[in-house]
Amino acid sequence: IAFLAHYFENMGLRSPANGGAGEPPGQLLLQQQRLGRALWHLRLAHHSQRTAFNNNVGVAYECLSASGRKKKPGLDGRTYSELLKRICRDGEAPEEVVAPLLRKIQCRDHEAVPLDVFRAGMLTCFVLLEFVARAGALYQLLEDPALAVADRRVGQAVLDTLEGALQARDGAATPARFLEAGSRLGPDSLALAMDRALVARRPSSPMTREEFLEKAAALFIAKVKPVG
Repeated sequence: IAFLAHYFENMGLRSPANGGAGEPPGQLLLQQQRLGRALWHLRLAHHSQRTAFNNNVGVAYECLSASGRKKKPGLDGRTYSELLKRICRDGEAPEEVVAPLLRKIQCRDHEAVPLDVFRAGMLTCFVLLEFVARAGALYQLLEDPALAVADRRVGQAVLDTLEGALQARDGAATPARFLEAGSRLGPDSLALAMDRALVARRPSSPMTREEFLEKAAALFIAKVKPVG
């Protein structure tokens, strides 16, 4: 159902009646099938299983690079960017959280995308989704169940501690390494940071889940190198 909805949505957006260039329905359907197959291969192995994940990335790249009757073999920026959006959307991360990353790693529509750029983009997206999921679980520990918000002092103290952990991994600046840095935040360091934040006992405004996730994701995205 999700595939059909996405297919007909794209038909409406790209039809001549809506001012787009328009594509033959058969060609559009073939493109959506290739995207579906690529996504299937990319999800076969977790990104931490490097050999299997890299092999699946190669297969996904080949699926999307297959040539049609009027198209040369290769992967263009539009298809690559569409796949990035699909991964983030299916990962259920808030759009405002992933949008800055997509702007950083997308390619121009007609730009050729080599395999190494494709692999880096796929890995970065999957790692960000996991990073955001872990940040969401962390926020649940901070929020007041009755108010569904967290104390801003405590939330910011945790974010500052997370930023320090990420900076400590700058020598090995890869997405997976930054995720590892976040997972190694010990309960002692977090407890100490939260205790210091509460010592002053000054009035504090609330921090929402959305704000916390955006700030946590921004720490990660700041370490990602833009394409080109």
